Amino acid sequence: MRTSPADPFDSPLETGLRALVVLEAMYPRACDLSEMTWYDHLVVNTADIADRDGGEGPRSLHPATPGRHDALNIRRQAVEASLMLMHRVHLVEVRHCEDGIRYASGETTPSFLDALQAPYMLRLKDRARWLASRFEGMDAADIAAVVDRHVGLWAVQFRSGEGDRP
Repeated sequence: MRTSPADPFDSPLETGLRALVVLEAMYPRACDLSEMTWYDHLVVNTADIADRDGGEGPRSLHPATPGRHDALNIRRQAVEASLMLMHRVHLVEVRHCEDGIRYASGETTPSFLDALQAPYMLRLKDRARWLASRFEGMDAADIAAVVDRHVGLWAVQFRSGEGDRP
């Protein structure tokens, strides 16, 4: 989905704000691009995934539209662009690790996010905290298995490079 420069929906700014909220909730965990793409989908579609006990996740922020899972295939580029935008303004740290590039909440991210108090942002922050607790202590392979089980194998297999981790 391509947006015009004046369209804020799914723009690098909107996607970047979601990424910041997720990374801050996940802190100190640093996430790779695949994880961030899964989280970008799940943080607004929390009803698509069960909680740790198998119960329902929180009500989704976005409507359950048909084909929303198919959009994950094109989200990767948007998520990457948004992370780079947030890195340029010093809100996201880019870490070069043995297992690849990882992204983490920057030092100024908490104070920046504290200033964002719109009702939607508060609900997004709640969903991100739920998501962080849902995946706490799990490695990327375990998270990939959960995403596969609840959202579908396509979500795990959309990676572009053979060196990408699940």
